[in-house]
Amino acid sequence: MADFRPKSEFLAALIERGYLHQCSDLEGLDAKARAGELIAYIGFDCTAPSLHVGSLLPIMMLSWLQKTGGKPVPLMGGGTTRVGDPSGKDEARKILSIEAIEENKDGIKRVFSKFLKFGDGKTDAVMPDNAEWLTKLNYIDFLRDVGRHFSVNRMMSMDSVKLRLERDQELSFIEFNYMCLQAYDFVELNKRYGCIAQMGGSDQWGNIVTGIDLGRRMGTPQLYALTSPLLTTASGQKMGKTHSGAVWLEADMCSPWDYWQFWRNAEDADVARFLKLFTFLPMDEIARLAALGGAEINEAKKVLANEATALVHGREAAEQAAETARKTFEEGVAADTLPTVEISAAEMDAGVGVLTAFVQAGLVASTGEARRQIKGGGLRVNDAPVADERGVLRAADLRDGAIKLSLGKKKHVLLKSK
Repeated sequence: MADFRPKSEFLAALIERGYLHQCSDLEGLDAKARAGELIAYIGFDCTAPSLHVGSLLPIMMLSWLQKTGGKPVPLMGGGTTRVGDPSGKDEARKILSIEAIEENKDGIKRVFSKFLKFGDGKTDAVMPDNAEWLTKLNYIDFLRDVGRHFSVNRMMSMDSVKLRLERDQELSFIEFNYMCLQAYDFVELNKRYGCIAQMGGSDQWGNIVTGIDLGRRMGTPQLYALTSPLLTTASGQKMGKTHSGAVWLEADMCSPWDYWQFWRNAEDADVARFLKLFTFLPMDEIARLAALGGAEINEAKKVLANEATALVHGREAAEQAAETARKTFEEGVAADTLPTVEISAAEMDAGVGVLTAFVQAGLVASTGEARRQIKGGGLRVNDAPVADERGVLRAADLRDGAIKLSLGKKKHVLLKSK
């Protein structure tokens, strides 16, 4: 791949920005992209009510595909979610009800509306649901017409199966079938929409190649596989995870302020890479920002936070979060756009234990964690360090109608009386 020189704008962008990990046929895929014939899909199972930052990289790949003249197909896994993908899992996923899957699908659809243009045009995105065909399959017919093309020996060698068995973890028969259904999706999407490529994370390589092989055996045109690297932060943390949990792409699950802060708190070593992957800024501007050193790297982090937040929550919300940060950190005031937790006037009059207040604000997970933070000087009330874990917050502590609770220097919540 080091000697490959892409002629298509799509692969040029993916390679230059660091999206590309593996490809089954770079020359062939490049030719299709250059000719404007690239229709590619990525599957998203409906296991949660939204997507989180860990799904942002494949979403960006689909967006780049559309920007460069291709047709993106985000596939909803309404059918495969009923089975559960064993890839990277030590145990079986929880089986969800049909109603829960449908609710989750609706939330996921809202995320894609921010990144892709849907419609009937050549490059407009379409969003099928594999439940459309998987739930209509006759089991005996599927075994005869599709199942006969799968080698159990090869399936046993797949990482998603092999790792579970090596760890003596049970792999159910329903999970074992997942790769068959995913491979069949590829064939079905080729028939219905002309999809010739499947993209995904590098942990999906085996499943995607299995789909290519099934397509060959079932008479489809040449199919292609393209995967992206699995991302971790410079310190080795899983991308999109914080001490508070996943960083969601839905405002009611992760506020624009918290989302902005996530990117603003990126490690120095990650800034240039994240600007390439998670913004659409031109490469020369990214190079300028990446060259900043010392304290100036914070300016690059603010640009990263602004651009990443604008994509998910809109430019106005990003600018408001940036202004809140400026007031909070540079002017030392409690901006009224900080995240807010309300308690009743009766509770405020009676007094709220300082440990309980920080738990209610979501800044710590438990009173035990709050005690540990106090010992390390990590908690503040109205910018003053908390010294007494038995302290009580009362109406007298209100400043302009709120009490400012802080964890470290970068996480703040306003406690207000209602």
